[in-house]
Amino acid sequence: MPVSERLGSHIKRAEQALNATKAAVLKPAGVTVAQYSALLHLSENPGISAAALARLCGVTPPTMNTVLNNLQDRALIERTPHEWHKNVLETRLTDGGRAVMSDADARAVRVERALAAEFSDEEREALAGLLGRCVVLLEAERERAQRHVT
Repeated sequence: MPVSERLGSHIKRAEQALNATKAAVLKPAGVTVAQYSALLHLSENPGISAAALARLCGVTPPTMNTVLNNLQDRALIERTPHEWHKNVLETRLTDGGRAVMSDADARAVRVERALAAEFSDEEREALAGLLGRCVVLLEAERERAQRHVT
């Protein structure tokens, strides 16, 4: 099957272009795409654990710990023990983290709006639906593959 016919190649190129563009626009805000993603999800889920945050951001727990350590070193987040589960650290944005998040989010939203503007309302809805179908199929394929490995 030629690469040009592989939908995965087209999806990957679009993802790479989006990430590269976001990396460029986020650079002046002083954050990477991974750090921005963590800040974004933290802004919507204060107190979330690192493991849950890793799942939301689509990275491994060790990768998320590196991201969080870097954000903590810059005083953009604070991590405190959970009230009942002392082995779980709750993560929250600091005032500085909220300021950086606000700046970074405005930059990322400009990219998202420019991308959305390339499509009509119907095209955006169709694209989101098609990508959603891709996710459902691929997740089912992954589960099938995992059942056959174990």
